[in-house]
Amino acid sequence: MKIWTSEHIFNHPWETVATAAWRKYPNPHNPAVIGTDVVERKVVDGVLHTHRLVSSKWYFPRWTQALIGSAKICYASEKSVVNPSVRKMILNTVNLTFCRYVAVDETLCYTPHPTDPGKTLLKQEAVVTVQGVPLNNYMEDLLTNKISLNAGKGRQAMEWVIGKINAEVKDFTKSTDEILHQTKKSLDDITSTAKKSMDDISQKAMKSLDDIQPLRQKF
Repeated sequence: MKIWTSEHIFNHPWETVATAAWRKYPNPHNPAVIGTDVVERKVVDGVLHTHRLVSSKWYFPRWTQALIGSAKICYASEKSVVNPSVRKMILNTVNLTFCRYVAVDETLCYTPHPTDPGKTLLKQEAVVTVQGVPLNNYMEDLLTNKISLNAGKGRQAMEWVIGKINAEVKDFTKSTDEILHQTKKSLDDITSTAKKSMDDISQKAMKSLDDIQPLRQKF
């Protein structure tokens, strides 16, 4: 059994990072993950519980395929818990494919940074166990190195998604500002038109009164 751990700090608030975690796949930085499907989702006492099926491609060396078999697409079960009241998100993923020989139990925990609320701390742990095949220690090292490499790609993917989210917020804000500007302009135009119409009516009324005055004097 091999245990791999890591910590990383995102320079973004927890809410942004948690949102990005949901939208992490697919992305160009970690193309091995090709899809996610929600199996179950529920809210219990304000806490969101989600079970997803993750589809990915694992590129094992050819010699390992003779030991554990081969698969074009590998599947994993991901269960997550999001507690917005304490600002904590935990994702636990276990592999379903090759589970007879290989067990990968990975946990990611996102919490606000303890000293800087504008940042997010990611704690990541993976437990790798290979059994029932020769060279199990070597294969555990191989998988652990692969997980470490994918973790780096995963962080790049998170930053890519966060960039997209920030761009969407910026575009939304810009669109909202444009809508407000157009609305204000339209209201100003309506007000100006209404004022002009009232002025025209007033002028015509005054002219009519001026025309009536000579007639009254004759009588």
